[in-house]
This record gives sequence, structure tokens and C-alpha cells, in this order.
Amino acid sequence: MPPLRVGYVREHFASPLLQYAEDDGGKTFTLVSCPGGTGQIIKALEDDQVDVVIALTDGLIAGIAKGKPYKLVGSYVSTPLNWAIVTGKDSKHNSRADLKGTTFGISRFGSGSELMVKLMARQERWVKGDGEELEDIDFKVPTPWPSWMIAAHTSPERCPRDNVINFAATLTSYVNDFDSEASRKVKDVEFIKKQFGYPEEDIKAWLETVGYPTDCTKIDGSMLVRTLSILEATGAIVRPPSGFDPEDLTNIETVRVE
Repeated sequence: MPPLRVGYVREHFASPLLQYAEDDGGKTFTLVSCPGGTGQIIKALEDDQVDVVIALTDGLIAGIAKGKPYKLVGSYVSTPLNWAIVTGKDSKHNSRADLKGTTFGISRFGSGSELMVKLMARQERWVKGDGEELEDIDFKVPTPWPSWMIAAHTSPERCPRDNVINFAATLTSYVNDFDSEASRKVKDVEFIKKQFGYPEEDIKAWLETVGYPTDCTKIDGSMLVRTLSILEATGAIVRPPSGFDPEDLTNIETVRVE
């Protein structure tokens, strides 16, 4: 069997994956960089350019709910993703409350940025905003779900069961090492600095906010139910007549839903 083709975004969250890939040397998988993010990653799955992906939770779940040809096979980052709201330096907008009725810029319709605007509008009890313009202050909007998950195409030829299980299980050991207290002090900082050139103080600040699962081969079933409900409430997906079944989102042969 050829090695799995793993689609990912090359950024600091991917550090454990990059360490795994370096040691694997292409024997069991190869990395395919998708700088366009989750949308590009899902299209690459559909177009037979990648077999397994690590991407944003909401995008993956929404795609499966809309009939895309893949299933969740593991967990990757357990902490939420903080989305920033940016306004002009001299803007009159200094808090969330000031943003009611304004125009929000998003990367594209159907993206995580559009979803987070709709989510914030619901949280604040506003009418939803959409549009194209944006400028410069920091407000944070954390996702109400863990930020990154692992998915694989449903084709057993492209994603043999044992290969997918081995990928997620071995990735667990790299995630656990990266997430350890000892690695966070020096090893992680040096790796990210070398790979991405970020300032040390920024790396340390990020490490204080991020967490990884103890086992990449497990998925929290209650999280899936909660995420489906939120995505439905924001209009990102439509509930089928038979209702949502979290197991429909996962490949139960390769992952444990608990």
C-alpha cells in the first residue's frame, strides 16, 4: 500500500504532526500542505489529492452533515480556537457591544469566520451580520468546541482501516510528548522557533492556551451532539428528518466515541 497522504495547514498547531512526519520519513504517510485552510483541505479530499486530514472541527462536521465523503477518525487539539475581531486603531468600536449593527468582513461564505460572526450574533442576541470590510482592535471569540480533528476519506482502498488506526495511535505519542510539561519549557519553544520563526514570547504565550488530547483515537460523543446543535442553530447545517446521530459522523471501525 502507498503511504497515506495527509492534508494539513502548516502552522504552529501542526508541530506534533511535523515531528511525527520527520521521524516517519514518508514510510507510512506523506504531508500535503493546504495553505487555503479547511475549505481547501476538504476539496482535496474530494478530489483524491489527500486521504487523511487534520482540519477545523466545525468545517469537518458541517461537511459530513452535508454529505461530503469522509468521516471523523480522531481528535487533534482539545482546546477551543480563539477567533479575533479586528477594528481600526482609531475606531469607535471598543467592545463587542459597540459592534451591533456593523458590517463584518469574512474570508468567504461558508467559512469559519462567517460561522463565528453568526455565533457571536446569537450569543449577543443581535441580528446576524455579513459583509466584506474590516480594520484593527482585538476581541476574542472562542469556539464552543475543540478546535482541530482528524478525518479520513470513506474509501477503504484509499484509507485502509489498519493504516488509519496506526496513524492516529502513533500521532498520540507525539502529541503527548509535545503536550508534556517538560517539552513545553524548552523543546516545544525551540521547535516552533526553528520551524516558523515566531518570537519566543509569542510561542510561550500560545503554549499557555493550547491543549492536546491524551488519546487521538478517541472522540467525545457529547461534543459531537453539542456541535451539531450549534451548527444547526447558526444555519450552517440542516437537521435531517430522522435527526442527528453522532455515529454518522465517525468511522466506528477506526475511532472510539465515548
